Amino acid sequence: MSIKKLNIHDFFYFYFILIGARQTSKCVWGQQILNYPYVLYYTTIHLGSPPREFHVQIDTGSDVSWVNCVSCNGCPQTSNLLIKLNYFDPASSSTSSIIPCSHHKCAICSTNNRCSFNIQYEDDGRTSGYIISDLMHVSNISKGPLAPNFSVPLVFGCSNLQSGRLTSHVSALDGILGFGKYSTSLISQLYSQGKAPRVFSQCLKGDNSGGGIVIFGEVVEPNMSYTPLIPNQIHYKINLESISINEHILNIDPKVFTTSSSNGAIIDSGTTMAYFIEGVYNPIVEAITHTIPQSIVTTDSDGFHCYLITTSALSVMDIFPSISLNFANNASLVLRPQDYLILIPALEGEKWCLVIQKTQDITLLGDIVLKDKFFVYDLARQRIGWTNYNCSLPVNVSTPSSGKERNKKGGTSPCDKHEKLIMVLAFMTYMSLILI
Repeated sequence: MSIKKLNIHDFFYFYFILIGARQTSKCVWGQQILNYPYVLYYTTIHLGSPPREFHVQIDTGSDVSWVNCVSCNGCPQTSNLLIKLNYFDPASSSTSSIIPCSHHKCAICSTNNRCSFNIQYEDDGRTSGYIISDLMHVSNISKGPLAPNFSVPLVFGCSNLQSGRLTSHVSALDGILGFGKYSTSLISQLYSQGKAPRVFSQCLKGDNSGGGIVIFGEVVEPNMSYTPLIPNQIHYKINLESISINEHILNIDPKVFTTSSSNGAIIDSGTTMAYFIEGVYNPIVEAITHTIPQSIVTTDSDGFHCYLITTSALSVMDIFPSISLNFANNASLVLRPQDYLILIPALEGEKWCLVIQKTQDITLLGDIVLKDKFFVYDLARQRIGWTNYNCSLPVNVSTPSSGKERNKKGGTSPCDKHEKLIMVLAFMTYMSLILI
């Protein structure tokens, strides 16, 4: 069904109201590194009949949604996020059904005629199980808090085997909610049912309280910059053309930015930091070093490039430059010092470390550099957009079906706005070095 044929009142508007919680822990990225405050974005969803609550990570880098199921081998039993972990039991849900191998989208078949899944993440986490369909429950608050719930079918994975990072209680959750590009993702499933447009918007708060919002629909704000998605790519990948430090373009070989299977920049809310290939990372670090006062000592600490500041005369915002990532269609993503630096406790003064890491074959932008901006993931028009934004403020939302703007301003919070069908979710921020 074409998005233009859908009635505007049939759309879901998902407001993910974010709650902040920060901790400091030893981070694992191939090895133990340093005491580093880390962040992870997740929300609660309700599945099955009767509905049960599950805490799931919001991940634009994943297409398959899944939750831990009963009799899971390797699933964590506790979480240091201070949440109660739950396990989905298809047998206890009256609306649950197992997807058979004969389903037209089934790629892996188990011996008991169950359509299966097997996911290997880049940080050594792995999960496998079988595919099921059940109801995800949504509250209609447009008619008041006592209005009945609505339900939508959702096909997702039932994980019964986990290994690697996923077995750890550190940042353990009940599963992942996949916001990727392809047909198995949440946005694609809702679109195919005529319940959501092929566009969603995300804003992550960067202050100590964390928080933010995710909306199914396009946020309409002034100064929004758009750049096209690179065609035929698995992830949300956009074409990085140049980088500027304090508005001066760095001398980087243009071939470094050539779009291929391993070039281009991935936008991924399932990742904390930013990763640049060596030909981009080195010029950035060199330019920052040449810009800051010579009195600032630079040091490498377990793979992190850090700066030791022993005077309080100037703030970090005054010392460090802005970094502009310049994408196709003249769309620039400007990073302030607080977007690419993080404070690490030091015996003398302050140690500010780059949240930018060097890689061999991938450029990836995670939550640290995406914060305090509204990002629009527009699959309908194959583009990504962004603008600086205070994530605590109400927003304007439009739908591509009618082209009419839905005014969501004038209230004290996004929860106060009314659409035909709104699901209000909450997810917390937690800081973690996880690459998914």
